[in-house]
Amino acid sequence: MADLEIEGDELVLRLTRAERLESVHGDLRAPKSAVRSVEVLDDAHEPADHGLKIGERLPGYSEVAIVRAGGQKLFAAVHHDTPRGVRISFQGIDYDAWIIGSADPESLKSRIEQA
Repeated sequence: MADLEIEGDELVLRLTRAERLESVHGDLRAPKSAVRSVEVLDDAHEPADHGLKIGERLPGYSEVAIVRAGGQKLFAAVHHDTPRGVRISFQGIDYDAWIIGSADPESLKSRIEQA
């Protein structure tokens, strides 16, 4: 499962080896100053269910992909065992948002907001 870390002034989304292969992507980095909002999602699969996907997608089960929909570019890392998660919205970077599955999205949201 992808792991969100805070390193200095950056958020780093570390992907497992399998996720790197599934998404045809490496780890993602974003400056903390680019974060516009953090939202808890009860269904983190839903945002990845629309649009063009580059990567692995089994609807409602697992999405590890770049998703382009509605003029936005998202990166999703959501698995069947983490159907809830967070949406981190950005401004001024390549991605409009990251969707990250999490067993405890409230704690993840709090950790990001405190950083």
